[in-house]
Amino acid sequence: MSFIIAIIIGGIIGWLASMVMKTNAQMGLIANIVVGIVGSVLGHWAAGALGIAAFGTIGSFLISLVGAVILIAILRAVGVFK
Repeated sequence: MSFIIAIIIGGIIGWLASMVMKTNAQMGLIANIVVGIVGSVLGHWAAGALGIAAFGTIGSFLISLVGAVILIAILRAVGVFK
């Protein structure tokens, strides 16, 4: 059950991040889910490395969103997105 919830939340985070970075038209459902999940891991790892702790659901969601935005920026710099 938690796997399905992770996919749904990852999709929402990836979709919001793609809207922030204006890559929504280039990304599909699977890309949004992957970017959301991988970006969430990246965001929480970076926040932990910087000594920033996520308090509550909203804090965790915001760190995940920032991680997904950073991931899209990295993918854009590599040339995956235009």
